[in-house]
Amino acid sequence: MNERVDRLCALLEEPLLVTTSVNVRYLVGFQSSNAALLVAEDRVLLFTDFRYAEAARAVEGVQFVQTQRSLLKTVAEQLEGRIGFEAAALPYAGWQTLADAGLELVPRTGIVEKLRAVKEENELATIREAARMTDKVYAAFAEETFVGRTERDLAWRMEQLFHEHGAHALAFELIVGSGPTGALPHGRPTNRIVEANTTVVVDAGCIVDGYNSDCTRTFATGDLPDELATAYEVCLRAELAGLEAMRAGVSGSDADAAARRVIDDAGLGEKFGHGLGHGVGLLVHEAPTARPESTDVLEPGNVVTCEPGIYLEGKGGIRIEDLVVITDGEPEILSSYTKELVTVR
Repeated sequence: MNERVDRLCALLEEPLLVTTSVNVRYLVGFQSSNAALLVAEDRVLLFTDFRYAEAARAVEGVQFVQTQRSLLKTVAEQLEGRIGFEAAALPYAGWQTLADAGLELVPRTGIVEKLRAVKEENELATIREAARMTDKVYAAFAEETFVGRTERDLAWRMEQLFHEHGAHALAFELIVGSGPTGALPHGRPTNRIVEANTTVVVDAGCIVDGYNSDCTRTFATGDLPDELATAYEVCLRAELAGLEAMRAGVSGSDADAAARRVIDDAGLGEKFGHGLGHGVGLLVHEAPTARPESTDVLEPGNVVTCEPGIYLEGKGGIRIEDLVVITDGEPEILSSYTKELVTVR
């Protein structure tokens, strides 16, 4: 068994059936659209079908079990007794297949995710590289002409820049939202023509060796109306306050509150409706979270976003987002592209 599996075993009260694909990948390095992993003190079983059999046989430290396409039917035949399962991942039909085989099923939540939340040094190095690549893309993107082009055209150009700078893939569908589109926190690029004297919210990230980056910057296409200019200044102060609060031992809710307080005090609290941040790693949204209801406590090795936003319906949006590593001291800010308001053509 490997070190990650050993650490997981130390947390288990019974064998755990891992059915979340990203957790299977994290634990044993195996990627498949149809796989499961049974982790016990004395064995690790890797289940997958014929399509992935050759790759599965090459995985060290596991016993490979070839399955039918309906993977859980084979799993049910191989296991017995008390088995933990990932309650957030196993659909009811899958649970029924296992239960019908007489297994005693125990729901477990967030065990592997808690391990994934604390990055190892090689993981941090890869995320740093993805963040560096993202910074370079933002710098190149700021040289583009914005006014008169569609949001979709600009999004496509940024995607090209990521490929030109060596990204393996996009972390998520790019957000390029000008004017009213930018007032939608997850608005998709449209055929709207970017106009002068407004804001353009750009949210982008890339994948390097399976690990994600995530960064948002808001550009100005000329002189901004006072309301948007003020919102930018408030959002930047909130983002800096959030960064200052992101320390080991601080709860996600307290980090969120530090940034939210700045926006509340400016009378714009109702315009900031999402959480301050989320973990980033093999997934672009993972543990821990920093939002009002979060019960997570930040610890060294976490990689989280700090991304307050202010959204003025029908007018424009502001969001400023950095990627941050929690350390034993001050947070390590991975996003280095300037947060000062950049005016583009």
